[in-house]
Amino acid sequence: MLLFGFSLAILMAWIWLAQTRLRAFGSPPRLEAAGAAQDAPGVVAIIPARNEAATIGAVVAAHAGSDYPGEFSVIVVDDHSSDATRARAAQSGGDRVRVIEAPPLPDGWSGKLWAVNAGLQCAMETAPDAKFVLLTDADIVLAPTTLSRLVARAQTSGAALVSLMARLDARGVWGGLLIPAFVFFFYKLYPFHRVNDPAARIAAAAGGCMLVRRDALSSIGGVQKIADRLIDDCALAAEIKKSGGALWLGMAKDEAVSLRDNRALSSVWSMVARTAFTQLNHSWAALAGAVAGMAALYLAAPAIALSYPLHQNAGAATVSAAAWALIALAYSPTARIYDQARWKTFLLPAAAFFYSLMTVSSAILHARGEGGAWKGRTYRL
Repeated sequence: MLLFGFSLAILMAWIWLAQTRLRAFGSPPRLEAAGAAQDAPGVVAIIPARNEAATIGAVVAAHAGSDYPGEFSVIVVDDHSSDATRARAAQSGGDRVRVIEAPPLPDGWSGKLWAVNAGLQCAMETAPDAKFVLLTDADIVLAPTTLSRLVARAQTSGAALVSLMARLDARGVWGGLLIPAFVFFFYKLYPFHRVNDPAARIAAAAGGCMLVRRDALSSIGGVQKIADRLIDDCALAAEIKKSGGALWLGMAKDEAVSLRDNRALSSVWSMVARTAFTQLNHSWAALAGAVAGMAALYLAAPAIALSYPLHQNAGAATVSAAAWALIALAYSPTARIYDQARWKTFLLPAAAFFYSLMTVSSAILHARGEGGAWKGRTYRL
């Protein structure tokens, strides 16, 4: 009876999630809906880059090839790279692109945000009249029309911050298993329709591609207030929404594409372990709750369904199988975005298992004083 009740609770939890958190994911906001720009105000792009020689050339070339009709300049901030990042950025750009070096990193700042801050200061001199700032990453390639459409979306929606979740690399066994699941978990935490609702308190952004109104950025004091945040995109979105600015978060197709190679398990693991414990506010109680919640929501249903020969509880196995099918159904819109076969939706619990391990790993790294490690730099928070 206890096993049946537990299985029923899991099924009811997924029915609730499907109705409240995931119902709109089948048609996430897209940039395609944006009309033509009302005008073409000035835009300055800031790209912090640390040891990004493998991708920075293609990224800068894509920005240089933008079809944006207004004033558009690009500032690449080399964050003390030990490879050829700076040289390749300079070689790939044209008149639109300027490459500078970030000052020495002070205490209390993450390297990325310190580089962004240096870019913002440079932009005050080189693009003082730009009305928008494009904050993007050194591994995100934008299509030629993307900037024009981002500006159009900001103008038609009135949003202070417009961001796109870039299409991530989902090649290979590990990429196919973990990357669509990553997008699914992000959406479950931050449903786009609620992020885009000015009346909802939830705030989020996708840091790889964020267009911010310059006056909105100035009204919150730039990035100083979030100087030490490792999850800087959502922190920036929260500050802007708190100050009264509207947000718009959408899903990209080919408008923004990540060049980060996710075919190896280590690639995804390092990305998640860097910030997972930070997401939990460095709370061990929250970690225990998160792991228990992942086990109950994702692992228990397939475990009970598959172990029927051991417990012989037909009711519990049937209800658990229904819950597992609902998990797969809820996951299917994400799987379609990443061109995954339908049967792979039933592997979401396996992905959840690995993400639980990554989260525990993140906590262990922080306990060792190695938290937030990225590109050869560790933040002792």
